[in-house]
Amino acid sequence: MELIKELPEIFEQFEEQKKQSFLEVKYYKDKGMPVIGAYCSYFPRELVMAVGAIPIGLCSSSNETVPIGEQTLPKNICPLIKSSYGYAVSDKCPFFYFSDIVVGETTCDGKKKMYELMSDFKEIYVMELPNRQSEFGLKLWKDEILRFKEYLEDHFRVVITDDMVREAIHISNENRRAVKELYGVMKADPPPMSGKELFKILYGNKYQLDFYKVPRILREVKEKVLENYERNREHAKKPRILITGCPMGGDSSKLIDIIEANGGVIVAFENCTGMKAQDRLVDEDEEDVYQALAERYLAIGCAVMTPNDNRIELLGRIIDEFKVDGVIEMILHGCHSDSIEAVSVHRFIKEEKHIPYMDVTTDFSQADTAQLNTRVSAFLELL
Repeated sequence: MELIKELPEIFEQFEEQKKQSFLEVKYYKDKGMPVIGAYCSYFPRELVMAVGAIPIGLCSSSNETVPIGEQTLPKNICPLIKSSYGYAVSDKCPFFYFSDIVVGETTCDGKKKMYELMSDFKEIYVMELPNRQSEFGLKLWKDEILRFKEYLEDHFRVVITDDMVREAIHISNENRRAVKELYGVMKADPPPMSGKELFKILYGNKYQLDFYKVPRILREVKEKVLENYERNREHAKKPRILITGCPMGGDSSKLIDIIEANGGVIVAFENCTGMKAQDRLVDEDEEDVYQALAERYLAIGCAVMTPNDNRIELLGRIIDEFKVDGVIEMILHGCHSDSIEAVSVHRFIKEEKHIPYMDVTTDFSQADTAQLNTRVSAFLELL
């Protein structure tokens, strides 16, 4: 994606990046490059890059495909699962269609069973994710990463060397650094862009398939944002909001619009779309590349981990560094891990950070928009 001069157009470019990537992925497939799709932040993309394949995030957050998923799946499960399966079974997601392999993970029982059903029409590889960030869990996860490496070697008839993995680690780390530099601008008060604009960049960046270009693109965007900030700085004080909870994207981003339409500004996203997936780098000085990958990925503070100290630590750091006035947690219907962990998150924010917290449970439809608007408006008035 070549940058153009005006910021609004840049934001729109990122918003359209997913659609543009539908064409890009076909281009790579026509060149003979394998495509490997995944849904989760625990997916060790460096191994896919090392094998010469394109790692891609799969479609999973549209209300349009929920009814399709419900033709097979129970209606009372997480909309993320129903949307994902609906996309897959209907071939409405080009990324899924072009994927040679879909890599799943055992983050929740619903997704595990979804992968089982998907295996009827797609090559599925499931990684067994430990649910404890302990020495024992780390050993299990390293073994799983090695097992995945052996699977890729066997499937594509290649040998993955340590140097291949190191190169992929370096590229991925450069991408993460650039993302962190970009969202770091939101520490400014007032912030130099809206949460909606930040989200367009973060979400669109997931679909940049030329990983070598990403750091340059994001750093150019950052400079544009800061230049515009110096020329057009606004001084109106708005409540600074942190969003945490379930993965956000597609139709669940309605919450962003509601918050900012009611006078708040989202300065940070802790969930998988934002900092949770980018905060930690892989240790490039570690001699054992598979140990380095295992340590980095297992440390992600997802609600499936118990206890989940890493998420609490990250939340605390974001609240302090981004001068957060209030926290809103988005929970998808049927996501039991996030629903239960919301108790611990609320307690931490209330008792240790002493700022207001609110959780909202929603799905991908627009049916609850009026109710969300009323609740968010009341919450922001308290701030």
